[in-house]
Amino acid sequence: MSTDKTESTTTQQVIEQMGGAWGLLFSTIPVIALVVAQLFLPLMPTLAVAIGVGGVLFVVRILQGEKAASAIGSLLGVGVAAGLVVWTGSVRDFFVIGIWFALAIFIPTAISVAVQRPLTGIIWNAVHGGTHAWREDRPTLHAHFIATSAIAVVHAAKFVVQQWMYVSGNITGLGVADVVMGAPLTIALALVVIWAFRRSTKRLSTAEARYDETAAAQRSDDAAADQIEEKDL
Repeated sequence: MSTDKTESTTTQQVIEQMGGAWGLLFSTIPVIALVVAQLFLPLMPTLAVAIGVGGVLFVVRILQGEKAASAIGSLLGVGVAAGLVVWTGSVRDFFVIGIWFALAIFIPTAISVAVQRPLTGIIWNAVHGGTHAWREDRPTLHAHFIATSAIAVVHAAKFVVQQWMYVSGNITGLGVADVVMGAPLTIALALVVIWAFRRSTKRLSTAEARYDETAAAQRSDDAAADQIEEKDL
């Protein structure tokens, strides 16, 4: 299988594991339903609406052929968030898991950039056998700095904005921020990471092919030189 085909397959698998673009967009609908319902309904009916919408979307996604793991994950996320709301009695706690998850993503990605070992590069190298000197190729390293920094910045922004909304008790603002900074930015980040992966594979595969050709030519030259020496002897 060629490099381009391999990367295309990897890209497709990554997107599918995320539930695809439609799956990510569907995951925002229960949030919208919750925000609208809480304007008119008490706590428990509001949660019932969110869970009900999540259940309907789960069935729709399965019928559309989406992988069960992704659909179940989205439904489970709604269920866990709703359970937290029941425990605390505050609708705003529906968003608390996502807020702290954003911080959990920001910390390792930011640290990896600070120590000049961007996390996306480490993952790319691991996926491709773990033997590539990817940090020695500046364009490849630069691509992963961009990808990992983008992930860090976006998740830092998510945490700061949504935590501010959470502390102020602005549930509508939390919902809007969750939707706007959710699926669209996740898709954008996926595209940036895919670009970095493809750039890495293309550059390093080309460099290694050239190295192999040079090494083969050197071996041929050495063999020819040895033959000449043997004849002279």
